[in-house]
Amino acid sequence: MASFCPVMSHSFFCISSPTPRFPCCNDTVQSHCAPLPLLPQRSCSSQRGACLRWGRESPRTRIHASLAGVSVEDVSVEEKLQLPKGETWSVHKFGGTCVGTSVRIRNVAEVIMNDYSDRKFVVVSAMSKVTDMMYDLIHKAQSRDDAYLSALEAVSEKHSSTARDLLDGDDLVAFLSHLHQDISNLKAMLQAICIAGHATESFIDFVVGHGELWSAQMLSYVIRKNGIDCKWMDTREVLIVNPTRSDQVDPDYLQSEQRLEKWYSLNPSKVIIATGFIASTPQNIPTTLKRDGSDFSAAIMGALLRARQVTIWTDVDGVYSADPRKVCDAVILKTLSYQEAWEMSYFGANVLHPRTIMPVIRYGIPIIIRNIFNTSAPGTKICHPSLIGDEDKKILKTLVKGFTTIDNLALVNVEGTGMAGVPGTASTIFSAVKEVGANVIMISQASSEHSVCFAVPEKEVKAVAEALQTVFHNALGAQRLSQVSVIPDCSILAAVGQKMASTPGVSATLFNALAKANINIRAIAQGCSEYNITVVVKREDSIKALRAVHSRFYLSRTTISMGIIGPGLIGSTLLDQLRDQAAILKEESKIDLRVMGIMGSKLMLLDDAGINLVKWRELQEEKGEASNLEKFVQHVQGNHFIPNTVIVDCTSDSVIASQYDDWLRKGMHIITPNKKANSGPLNQYLKLRALQRQSYTHYFYEATVGAGLPIISTLQGLLETGDKILKIEGIFSGTLSYIFNNFKDGRAFSEVVAEAKEAGYTEPDPRDDLSGTDVARKVIILARESGLKLEFSDIPVENLVPEPLRVCASAQDFIQQLPKFDKELTKKQEDAESAGEVLRYVGVVDVRNEKGVVELRRYKKDHPFAQLSGSDNIIAFTTRRYQNQPLIVRGPGAGAQVTAGGIFSDILRLASYLGAPS
Repeated sequence: MASFCPVMSHSFFCISSPTPRFPCCNDTVQSHCAPLPLLPQRSCSSQRGACLRWGRESPRTRIHASLAGVSVEDVSVEEKLQLPKGETWSVHKFGGTCVGTSVRIRNVAEVIMNDYSDRKFVVVSAMSKVTDMMYDLIHKAQSRDDAYLSALEAVSEKHSSTARDLLDGDDLVAFLSHLHQDISNLKAMLQAICIAGHATESFIDFVVGHGELWSAQMLSYVIRKNGIDCKWMDTREVLIVNPTRSDQVDPDYLQSEQRLEKWYSLNPSKVIIATGFIASTPQNIPTTLKRDGSDFSAAIMGALLRARQVTIWTDVDGVYSADPRKVCDAVILKTLSYQEAWEMSYFGANVLHPRTIMPVIRYGIPIIIRNIFNTSAPGTKICHPSLIGDEDKKILKTLVKGFTTIDNLALVNVEGTGMAGVPGTASTIFSAVKEVGANVIMISQASSEHSVCFAVPEKEVKAVAEALQTVFHNALGAQRLSQVSVIPDCSILAAVGQKMASTPGVSATLFNALAKANINIRAIAQGCSEYNITVVVKREDSIKALRAVHSRFYLSRTTISMGIIGPGLIGSTLLDQLRDQAAILKEESKIDLRVMGIMGSKLMLLDDAGINLVKWRELQEEKGEASNLEKFVQHVQGNHFIPNTVIVDCTSDSVIASQYDDWLRKGMHIITPNKKANSGPLNQYLKLRALQRQSYTHYFYEATVGAGLPIISTLQGLLETGDKILKIEGIFSGTLSYIFNNFKDGRAFSEVVAEAKEAGYTEPDPRDDLSGTDVARKVIILARESGLKLEFSDIPVENLVPEPLRVCASAQDFIQQLPKFDKELTKKQEDAESAGEVLRYVGVVDVRNEKGVVELRRYKKDHPFAQLSGSDNIIAFTTRRYQNQPLIVRGPGAGAQVTAGGIFSDILRLASYLGAPS
């Protein structure tokens, strides 16, 4: 025999159950429907069952009152108490993870008991995973899957075992009795749903709300067990909401306040444990508060009670400046204004749902986000800006409070000259979007009105595009609109901060940070409140963009992913210097340098988190793999958690240098002592420099001339300040400086060369130094920096290697035969000595005559070049400003320590350009 229930909107077959009740608005039902233990107000009988309307005064109400220790019949009108309101109340909300086990429920009870507020109102969620389990019951029943029975048994066992851990005696008996009754009723209801294959939203809401009923009852028993007066509240008796759409409800504050006052008059207590998430409609039909419903419940109750504050207990220490899973250095924010919290939550931050904030704003009630697992942490306070004061003084200086992202979006762009000045175009666009039920996340329109673009969830973009194509079919055909295009795979990045308003430069800083991380912006939006700046970027750039802007606003370290190529003498020295300074740079300069890869000629070592520089040599031996330049570069740049990438080339390899152009195009920075790129073919050099100037990538090469001496930066500084270079002359080779500083007092040239090789001042083959090629490369680099367009072949070089010895099979043969050729250089040295002069091997850039030369020259003994000692370099800049007395730069120009130091200096200069304090 079939019957019909208007709430279910479906025919049902009769099932056997005792005294079934339905929350329906029809007074006649012809047979048993599934039992629903609701509050009866009036009934209509039939031969085998009854349908009862949900009512406030009912046997169920009396049961609740009895559980709380006060019977409705025992309270006279004169004895009813008025609900006190105001700052004596503190409201607490505990999420599912907070009450997930018996141990955690005890912890929650302890937190409540340690709150010394006069009155406490506590809102609890269902135990962790229970709400999902309840939805799964509905799904299985609607699918006619008998597994709902075993799933329901699992729900029952979870709560039974928890209760046995927490309770004993009469309390345990009472709770288990109510639990078993609820399970029995649910079983009958699910059986009906299984037969029908369908359930209405009201039935679903009623089923899933049981988790909160059970957790609230258990917690109230635990608190009463500790001798504290405590009542528990089924908020469906108090909280009335009006559904506005499938995912949202509006509280009826007036009716809810009246019901709360009546409930309290019957159940006076200083501690009230209430169910979160669930409520009733004005027709007394059970419903839920939808997403983040328990938080919303707490905020509503806080507003109804005019509470001192609402504390949301969760499993994090507070609200972070960015998602800590994406930005490892995100910081806890001590305070947020209501508007900041609202903006951050709208754009995807795990703060609060925007509607949770609305009830408390009217009364200025602060919301505190705290960690139940770390009660010593103060958490984050969300309040009016006037209450913030200087609590976040350090962070407020950055203007931006936090950064959030929303992924899996698509941009829709409607474009055409026919849109300009035509009223109603935007209305037509967004009416079409509304018709397909899509959610518009962000809108951007140029002032020319030539195009409108907006972001929607990627799963909805197909329907949106089809709807717009249909609506604008005629306009597209007549070419009044040129296109309706979709850009997939997008993410939104939002910067939020109340202090951004009316502060110049915030947008510039944000966009500059993204540009330096080589991230393209696809769309921009900023509200006139200036509380947030929103940009759309490629989804693959989302995390990189987040880290880049977070770093730039000094909320975290400037993190740089580094790849070191060439761990030879200079490279290994640099790695040791990085090892020794890493901790200091993190602490004092907010710079986090992570070496993600080290590549030698045969082996390379890669690590996703950064190589341990204390034992990189051992790790390379143990875990090194065959060198592969393409894989190495891809790995170093491929870490999207780090916005900035730099390749440090410590080789002298022309093949590596030939890759610079490609790396700069891909957004990688380059630092190198390798001279091959800047002294190679002129057209390649000019192309490289043009690319670097046009992009936000940096190419630093201070150590290519003078090791760690500031030669390149000094030259660039002179030119940038408007000076004109006339001549650059210097001793650029530490090796040749040492040799000619010691080539005196009758010593043979070959003897001094052998001594220099033994001391480690020369290359393994001294001919590489004596040929003058290295000095010539430095001269051509300085000539090009000065604006001269010279090829390497344009520089005449005096080669100090005797021509017959240039073809010697080995360096040892060369050293052995060199004494045979001492006579010529000895004669030059003696002639200079007799004239009161010294020999020096120099490079000269003659800018006025647009030429360069490398040769052996004589200088008076009072000349600065004659005053050198050891392996020092010296460079003299003759300029329009420094014409009478050249600008001199002098110091060690060779050696692994100083060369590595020059490279390290460039790395720190790069960090300062990328946002670290300079």
